[in-house]
Amino acid sequence: MANGDAVRAGNGSIHHVTNGKTNGFHYHKNGHTTNGKNGDSKKIPDWQDNFWESFEETPIIAAIYTYFCFGLLVVFGHIRDFLRNIGLEKVKSCTEPKLPGFVPLYQSWESFYTRNIYRRIRDCWNRPVASGAGAELDVVERVSTDSGWNFTNTGKTIRVMNLGSYNYLGFSQNNGPCADAAEESTRKYGMSFCSSPQQLGYSELHKELDELVAQFLGMEAAFTMPMGFATNSMNMPCLVGKGSLILSDSLNHASLVLGSRLSGATIRTYKHNNMRDLEDKLRTAVIEGQPRTRRPWKKILIVVEGVYSMEGSIIRLPDVVRLKKKYKAYIYLDEAHSVGALGPNGKGVVDYFGLDPRDIDVMMGTFTKSFGAAGGYIGGSKSLVRHLRVNSHAAIYSTSMSPCVLQQTISSMKIIMGLDNTLLGKRKIQQLKWNTRYFRHRLHKMGFIIYGNKDSPVVPMLMFMPTKVAAFARMCLDRGLGVVVVGFPATPIIECRARFCVSAAHTKEQLDKALAIINEMGDMLGLKYSTMKVPTYDETDIQLIE
Repeated sequence: MANGDAVRAGNGSIHHVTNGKTNGFHYHKNGHTTNGKNGDSKKIPDWQDNFWESFEETPIIAAIYTYFCFGLLVVFGHIRDFLRNIGLEKVKSCTEPKLPGFVPLYQSWESFYTRNIYRRIRDCWNRPVASGAGAELDVVERVSTDSGWNFTNTGKTIRVMNLGSYNYLGFSQNNGPCADAAEESTRKYGMSFCSSPQQLGYSELHKELDELVAQFLGMEAAFTMPMGFATNSMNMPCLVGKGSLILSDSLNHASLVLGSRLSGATIRTYKHNNMRDLEDKLRTAVIEGQPRTRRPWKKILIVVEGVYSMEGSIIRLPDVVRLKKKYKAYIYLDEAHSVGALGPNGKGVVDYFGLDPRDIDVMMGTFTKSFGAAGGYIGGSKSLVRHLRVNSHAAIYSTSMSPCVLQQTISSMKIIMGLDNTLLGKRKIQQLKWNTRYFRHRLHKMGFIIYGNKDSPVVPMLMFMPTKVAAFARMCLDRGLGVVVVGFPATPIIECRARFCVSAAHTKEQLDKALAIINEMGDMLGLKYSTMKVPTYDETDIQLIE
């Protein structure tokens, strides 16, 4: 059987074969499993029938060229640093003062990388935006006359299609019912409550949002905070501590990593979305207990995300819940990128798999993606929420959410829930699903290597070489397409990529225009590395509401 052929499983679903291995039993060097069928149960549950993820291994020639490209940049960087040290080139960056008797202030490799590699393509990032980040936005035009050391604004803006913002349901526009309600709340309550939630910063709007979030999630209670990152980093230390064990997915977000470290608990990571490795570590933890003393762990907390924002993959939550019940552990679920974006009702990955929300012990999410607002929440039992309100640093030391942000979140959530007596929320949810499948399917057909799940609105497209990453970002901007590109060290060195974010606000005509530009760039830059057959899913099985 040749690479890329398709085989039909006993349950009638079609599995693709990549590199001579059937989906799920070939572990790639980059830590992914092809198509995710890595469970060890003999009977495939129903939810797996339509669960499809794509992770192709980096082509060997692309890996060689990428290493060579980075190596060349490092060599030239050392040459430039030598010229600066002997005075033949002007030093334009902060350098080590080299004071006798003092330790270095800067990490040499990080400063070297920033100075000699990142600086050369810095124009591809940190682009100022001069409008609301809707389906389209205005990017401030900048020019540099010294190879990226400094930038000057020209006073002009460039109108581009927005494929870079986490605007999944299209609520980030500055007009419409949500914007009007936010404006009215500002007139009524002012710009800020100027106090922490534990003092004078808890208003009727906060109470309404807490109750609405709990109703939306199907949880007993909920607790909202003004910052999504702090929702993880400041609350996890309240849940576990010394003598507890955290089993964390290897690709978890930095806020989860920081919260885990601040907790003082023992941290062990398992391979990304690999249920076999997770079960092995759970079994070992239960059998062996704590190191040296062999006492049982006080708590075992499994920390996962709904949608992984760099890979576009979806957590295999039914398997996680099964393992949680089997080994008496707890689940901490970060739904930052999945709430609003997944599920028939937009309630996230729990809704996507049709699970009982009460099986999730701690359900976390943010308002910055699907709701077009800011802040985060934690949902769970009433006792959990009461504990966090009293002990969380985010509740004690932070300023509470501002009135306009609260109202924006409340209004958008009511639309998603259908409490505005319209079908607008349902239309947005189904439009996002249609757009996601259509966009992914077209990219697969063009021959690009696309990571992630068929229903994930985060669409990573692999480009590998940093020179191609920079060229792609610049040429897309010239053609009216705003994209986000990501490279080392944010990704593995041979997995540089563009990361598209699909929105319900995008029309089919806009997506077709973007796809035409991406296809042109793929031919021009040689980005079509895929050898995999086009997946069987498409957009035709989604009925849109008129």
